[in-house]
Amino acid sequence: MDDLTTSAAALRAAPPSCGPVRLVAVDGHAGSGKSTFADRLAAALDGAPVLRLDDLASHRHLFAWTERLTEQVVEPLSRGATAHFRAYDWTARRFDAPRALPPAPVVVVEGVGAGRRALRPYLARLFWMDRGAEESWRRGRRRDGPAQSGFWDGWTVAETRHFEVDPSRPFADALVRETRSGYEVARGPGASPGPDRSLTQGDQLGPSR
Repeated sequence: MDDLTTSAAALRAAPPSCGPVRLVAVDGHAGSGKSTFADRLAAALDGAPVLRLDDLASHRHLFAWTERLTEQVVEPLSRGATAHFRAYDWTARRFDAPRALPPAPVVVVEGVGAGRRALRPYLARLFWMDRGAEESWRRGRRRDGPAQSGFWDGWTVAETRHFEVDPSRPFADALVRETRSGYEVARGPGASPGPDRSLTQGDQLGPSR
């Protein structure tokens, strides 16, 4: 059985980073397993809210969502208020009605670019899914099927450009690696000294999808 209780307790005990909220980012290449890890972490946090960055991006703006994230999510949460953001419908190609995101003790932000420069000052922790780009993209293409091959062709170019100018991995507090028996979570290159930055050591959970 997955056990992230130690990590969850550590995150709850960490100082708030965005008003009363501990904002936790899960970043990595597309197809690296971010969504599954974020869901497992949120479950260990007794159902912490998870914000998917796919809901803030769009076909026209794959990475130009910083202003929307700041205005619709970060600023309200920093005041202890409920955030309301409009999620993008990738099929209808439009933004839906606003969704509520409460200022819970811990809020998980999951998606490519979650550890970007503009968001890092508000983060309590930054997890990086430590799977290489090419392997991640192959997994993503298999998951989405040939119908999305054209989208993936454009995505890989956009993602490469994004991380060239705004990398996340060098600032990660923890590196998450998938093994046959689960996940290994190791200290990241951005972790600062002290026990509060090494609390994910040794956590194990099931394989990602």
